[in-house]
Amino acid sequence: MSRLWRASPLTYFALVAAGVLSVFPIYWMFVVASRSSDAMGQLPPPVTPGGNLGANISRLFANTDAYFLTGLINSAIVAITVTVSVVFFSSLAGFAFAKLRFRGSNALLMIIIATMMVPTQLGIIPLYMLMTRLNLNDRLPAVILPALVTGFGVFMMRQYAGQAISTELIEAARVDGCGTARIYWNVVLPALRPAIAVLGLLTFMTTWNDFLWPYAVLNDPENPTVQLSLRALSDGYYQDMSQVFTGTAIATLPLLLVFVLFGRQIIGGIMEGAVKS
Repeated sequence: MSRLWRASPLTYFALVAAGVLSVFPIYWMFVVASRSSDAMGQLPPPVTPGGNLGANISRLFANTDAYFLTGLINSAIVAITVTVSVVFFSSLAGFAFAKLRFRGSNALLMIIIATMMVPTQLGIIPLYMLMTRLNLNDRLPAVILPALVTGFGVFMMRQYAGQAISTELIEAARVDGCGTARIYWNVVLPALRPAIAVLGLLTFMTTWNDFLWPYAVLNDPENPTVQLSLRALSDGYYQDMSQVFTGTAIATLPLLLVFVLFGRQIIGGIMEGAVKS
């Protein structure tokens, strides 16, 4: 049985190779971001950082076509708002579908699951018309409102709550005089922490990287998200690749920071939830 857990040298070599192949594109992005645009055409390509990072960042934020700082701020507002909303509403709905009994629960759950089967592209035209009717085009609420809750989040929380929360625990809380709101806050949320961490990370990354919907509703070039700012950098006949790579590197930093800060907590929470279940 012990042989099943004994790693061979080939296993370590494969793990190291996979790690290098995964990390090198990110590393090379930062290398090009610290050099001039000529680095893109050099053979062999440079693999050590240069000394132009500060100048590239200054030129990036001074670029009046990209409004990169505005894009970073807008993306932060949208991603944080959407993440908090999705986690809250999904955990609340997931708890209700998993542990509360009410008429039409199965039908409503089937409708929610059905929304996951509809491609995002099919909803762009009716959503755009709705935002136009609400006079929200070219404003951040048009990006935020359609993403405040997701069918995937509700279904994920419902599945996890059904396994992680025992009915006896909820009944004991009711005997102690807790209402539904207090049960959700004091019993359900602590038990859902592993799923909340995973859903929050996935939602933040998806919202931060979203391009299609902001591109459809934010037509004002002075009010972009960070992905629209990156698109503006790559437009035109001449592309300053050092600025493109610098902007991409800066736009990647929040995702790396979130993963570094919360990655261990997410993995630890998943393991803790697996042991409890």
